[in-house]
Amino acid sequence: MDAIIIETIVKAALVIAVFSALAGFGTFIERKILAFMQRRLGPMHVGPFGILQIAADGIKLFTKEDIIPQHANKFIFMIAPIITAATAFIALAAVPIFPEFTVFGYTIHPIVADINVGILFILGAMASGLYGPLLAGMAQANKWGIIGSARTAILFMSYEVVTGLSLLAPIMLVGSLSLIDFNAAQTGGVGEWLVWQQPVAFILFIIAGFAETNRTPFDILEHEAEIISGYATEYSGMRWGMFFIGEYANMITISFMASLIFFGGFNEWGILPGGLAILLKVSFFFFLMLWVRASWPHIRPDQLMWLCWKVLMPIAILNVLITGLVMML
Repeated sequence: MDAIIIETIVKAALVIAVFSALAGFGTFIERKILAFMQRRLGPMHVGPFGILQIAADGIKLFTKEDIIPQHANKFIFMIAPIITAATAFIALAAVPIFPEFTVFGYTIHPIVADINVGILFILGAMASGLYGPLLAGMAQANKWGIIGSARTAILFMSYEVVTGLSLLAPIMLVGSLSLIDFNAAQTGGVGEWLVWQQPVAFILFIIAGFAETNRTPFDILEHEAEIISGYATEYSGMRWGMFFIGEYANMITISFMASLIFFGGFNEWGILPGGLAILLKVSFFFFLMLWVRASWPHIRPDQLMWLCWKVLMPIAILNVLITGLVMML
């Protein structure tokens, strides 16, 4: 029992450390990719090819003055960024990252919490993240922040329905809520990937995933194209950084979920071992989010609600009904 507790603590610490670092590295990769697609150079001045820009940004965030507005609710203002980052890392606890492996005769399962309702746990934890931006905007005594909070409620209430319904049909086929079971159901190779059986569910999940992570074209929470920054208007320093650590952690979580549920997970992919296969799949979905940001314009909140409630949700329900009828036959 003590070994299990120690292993869980070590894995949790590694997940927080590694994915926090990846979130920082993700910002650099995003800036370089967007610059390439828009025929710019991107970060170039700090270190060779701008690689030390990551360290420079980190130093800036940790040393920048932490300002709390005079009339803000200080406790809620301070706790909101922690909620956003914490829920993002809590969601990662139920994600199997690699195949299990053995070190000195001890078998390690690269998942912090192997629970049989993994998908439900992940969706619930990520949905709880809405309280971060929501409380942040309401606590800062700024009208633009309150507008950002209203956008938060609109976005999260709209896409959460689509996220759950999009995964219902694949769950019906596999008969489990565990991501490990989803991976085991696709061991037969590329032909067994669920994306071929549920292409509609995959498209719906990816669209909802872009909204889940506040990515273009659904980045209406802070909408950086505007002069102000929505719920993050009054934040500075590391408190501001924690919001975006949570965002990039959620991007990685959605990429893992898409890979595990629809694209064979960490099973061997041809001559590629499972660990390398899952890394390539997750990297592709992460790159896809950056590619879409460079290519698509923003949409308005009313357009988001129209898309979710009048287009995506009916399609998701119809997909569930068709899947049920096919399974009965």
